[in-house]
Amino acid sequence: MTTATAKSVSPTSPSSALTKFVVASRYMPVYLAMILLIIVSSIWVPETLSGVALSAIAPFGALLAITALGQMLVIMTGGIDLSTPGTLTLAAMIMAGVGQQSDGRIGLSILTAIGVAALIGLVNGILIGGLKLNALIVTLATGQIVVGIVSRYVRTFPVQSAVPRGFSDWTATRILGVSPIFWIGVAVTMFFVVGLRYTSVGRRFQIVGANPVSANVMGVRVVANQILVYVVASVLYAVAGVALAGLLRNPGVNIGSPYLLGPIAAVVIGGASLTGGLASPFSTFVAALFLTGLNQMMLALGLATSLQFLVFGLVIIGGMLISGDRIIKGVEQVLRERRKPDRTKPDRNDDSLEDASSHG
Repeated sequence: MTTATAKSVSPTSPSSALTKFVVASRYMPVYLAMILLIIVSSIWVPETLSGVALSAIAPFGALLAITALGQMLVIMTGGIDLSTPGTLTLAAMIMAGVGQQSDGRIGLSILTAIGVAALIGLVNGILIGGLKLNALIVTLATGQIVVGIVSRYVRTFPVQSAVPRGFSDWTATRILGVSPIFWIGVAVTMFFVVGLRYTSVGRRFQIVGANPVSANVMGVRVVANQILVYVVASVLYAVAGVALAGLLRNPGVNIGSPYLLGPIAAVVIGGASLTGGLASPFSTFVAALFLTGLNQMMLALGLATSLQFLVFGLVIIGGMLISGDRIIKGVEQVLRERRKPDRTKPDRNDDSLEDASSHG
């Protein structure tokens, strides 16, 4: 094999490294934002970076990450899910209603919450993936239906009923100084990191999101994947709802409200492609921690609720402006400009032709 040929097939060739750089660049803003948040917090509110403060907000960051991972899977198929708050709230209320404050009913409560959530996801999946209805409208409608079901369901047991004490005590324990809820979030994130990158199922799923037509030609069951993703997403919302109920002990009917835009913001800031296909579970996890830390910093600064909403909205808009798709286009434009030949310099071939004609 010649040297030129070896270079062309080398896995570390410049073109391969350049491709990796372009793909990785879409995920850089979230890490820069996290560094900036740490710097600002250390200057203005250093108490938010103490061990006690970090261990207190870590489980809530993990809960946002778990819901964001579900939203990420949906967005990877080119869809969106607005039924998150209702599904999460229903799962939390099931923990209180089915649990009946009895430790012996913890397992039944969790299974019921996950099963009901999976059913909600199945309905979304069939309507969107099977019947090809608009994901925004369908999930908004099912979300409202679920909210109505929650309002009706909570009348069947005492208001502000607590979840089983054994479960709430478990969420309050510490593993390496942090609630086990945080480590569940880490485990779920690592599961999707490995699953999407290193398994054939995960790679096929990304193909479905990036180009469903090509995936269908390749024999991938596109509709089945689209239905399954809404089921998995709803199960993740239920997991977050169950865990949140344990942390709060007495869940209310409005606990899911912050999880409408939060997960979407985390996915966008995490660099996911809004047209489907590309996303990073780990970057999404970091984005969720960033948003949780930002919220904690604003609370520590004593900002009015209106200003908190303002800052949060600006962050979401900023995430859209520097989304992964825009970064990719910007990097590709810069590379194209650099590859253009410089017309101000004479072409060596033209010079040689002129010399040859003068001597002819």
